Amino acid sequence: MVAGATETGASCGSEAVLARSAIMRGLAPADKAALIDRFDYARFGQGECIYPEGQPDHRLYLVIEGKVKIGWRSAEFPEKLLAVLGPSEIFGAESMFDCAPRTGSATALTAVLVAVIDRDALHDCLDGNPHITEQLMRLLARNLRRAEDLITDLNFTDVPGRIAKQLLHLAQRFGVRQDRQLRLDHGLTQAEIAQLVGASRESVNKVLSEFVQRGWITVCGKSLVIHQTELLARRAR
Repeated sequence: MVAGATETGASCGSEAVLARSAIMRGLAPADKAALIDRFDYARFGQGECIYPEGQPDHRLYLVIEGKVKIGWRSAEFPEKLLAVLGPSEIFGAESMFDCAPRTGSATALTAVLVAVIDRDALHDCLDGNPHITEQLMRLLARNLRRAEDLITDLNFTDVPGRIAKQLLHLAQRFGVRQDRQLRLDHGLTQAEIAQLVGASRESVNKVLSEFVQRGWITVCGKSLVIHQTELLARRAR
């Protein structure tokens, strides 16, 4: 099983989340049930490393509960966050196609429950199920587009625009509507938001304060409320 994880069994709820994931799309009910049976489940505490950068790991992961952050290091960025993932989202798919070490790390942003399947077990299910391969390729394509968008934003969008765009992106996926407002429990520190948008923590603090002064958002620790979605979206352009 995964080093450092607490192994756990499946529940009806966890299997339901797994069944809604992209990898299950297009599968016949019997094939879907057979694939679900091949997954194991593991829990990680907040801040625990699910897998480190630079180490081999031939497993595919899927978030059942909580949030996971994906990151990498480079000469320019001591630590850079690429994505924050939530329930039904897949990570680690590149290991299904090669034996190279991980190019990034995965860390539990909150306490998380993940479903895990190793490459051999998944490959056993690929025969006669091209839908699985197709969904994995779609996932890798989305990851590539996300990396391209990151490069474009770093070169052509200022820091306030990048922060506004990222807040809206997170709110779209994790936000809860309250009347005309959106509450976002993102779970990120300002340093982590800075890593996500390619800026300094000081810049993030300044921009968030400006957004608060304009009445666009209210910040509550690792949560915020978006009051002016349209104005924030205009700033993100």
